[in-house]
Amino acid sequence: MSATGFQCISPEEAASMLRELGCADFDQLFREIPANLQHNRFDLPPGISEMEMLRRTGELAGRNAAHRVNFCGGGFYDHFIPSALDALAGRAEFYTAYTPYQPEVSQGTLQAIYEYQSSICRLTGMSTANASLYDGGTAIFEAIMMAFRITRRKRVLIDTGVNPIYRSMLKCLSANLDFEFREVPHADGRADRAALRQLIDKDTAGVILQNPNFFGTLDDFSDIIQQSHDAGALGIVSVYPISLGMVRTPAEMGADIVTGEGQSLGLPLSFGGPYLGFMATQTRHVHKMPGRLAGATIDQHGQRGFVLTLQAREQHIRREKATSNICSNEALCALRALIYLCLLGKSGLAETAEICAANAAYARSKTTAITGVKPTFDHEYFNEFALTLPVNAADVVSALIEKGFAAGFPVGRYYPGMDNVLLVACTEKHTKEDIDMFAAALEAAL
Repeated sequence: MSATGFQCISPEEAASMLRELGCADFDQLFREIPANLQHNRFDLPPGISEMEMLRRTGELAGRNAAHRVNFCGGGFYDHFIPSALDALAGRAEFYTAYTPYQPEVSQGTLQAIYEYQSSICRLTGMSTANASLYDGGTAIFEAIMMAFRITRRKRVLIDTGVNPIYRSMLKCLSANLDFEFREVPHADGRADRAALRQLIDKDTAGVILQNPNFFGTLDDFSDIIQQSHDAGALGIVSVYPISLGMVRTPAEMGADIVTGEGQSLGLPLSFGGPYLGFMATQTRHVHKMPGRLAGATIDQHGQRGFVLTLQAREQHIRREKATSNICSNEALCALRALIYLCLLGKSGLAETAEICAANAAYARSKTTAITGVKPTFDHEYFNEFALTLPVNAADVVSALIEKGFAAGFPVGRYYPGMDNVLLVACTEKHTKEDIDMFAAALEAAL
């Protein structure tokens, strides 16, 4: 690397900066970096103008398929986003880097957080929610840490029907922590009651479940959660928020902590983020909850106002004794979720859920009518279901991409021995014609 490579400064300026740093040359400046991690040159093209850049990116975007029907799910779903949502969330007053520590200058932000928390409580049936977390996977991790603080135990059980992406995140986040993390294999696409019955004991801090699970299967975890309570452990349930428009809430099952991925609440798929993790719990556990929580109050003039009732600010963190290392929240994503739920209104979420379920039922009937295709599990489902194909599912997905369909998720990527299983998801965006064409394309590919 040489000083002449920096077009923003002259060689004389570069030499002056190096002298000030006490370095003879640029190689000495970077000598602390191991040699195997250094690159002597970067093969970057010469700079171009803004106009040329826009033309080039337009050409690259034009290579994308003009229309591809998306049947992929696996925890992230292609739902319709009302145009009003972008118009409202894009207002300039919502784009601020200011953290709402001073309520007198941030009432709007605090009220939005408060209303978001209220919406999550109504959605899940729980009594308290925080201001949001980073995503669905980290929300489960925070729930685990919360369970450790409440029970003072260091052992957690997790059903393998929980999203494998979340489980991979949990293994990474907990790699250097002192607790036992045990996966319990599912039984025919559902939580294994017999295995859990043997494992839940006085050393168990919590049991982690998901509804619908990764295979799209619906379940009622009341019995498992009750057994957890009998042993002094907590029931932690991850949910798909749109499904709560028609299925039993985790609160009705007795859950202690509820988490989920909020992407389906008005956030585009966007190549993996930014997304939104939500968390709700019972009031008795609120002081063990991570992150921040906004509350409503009355000021000295008798007017309603909003404040940060609980918060884990940087100044409060005490290393391993901290409630959590999350000091912020996904404020703009949470705002989008709030606006989305408000735009849907009192009956909109239920209607959306019913359309998703109806489309999935129709798609399942059409695809399982194809010779050699059968349902992998014979359980109730919401908008997603697993199909067992006569051939490798990943090969079928690759073939159907060329036909204009993102056919689903090949389950064998995460579950050994399930290479022929395809996970198919439907949302309110699918039409009968979309599903008919997909079934025809699938049959032709087989």
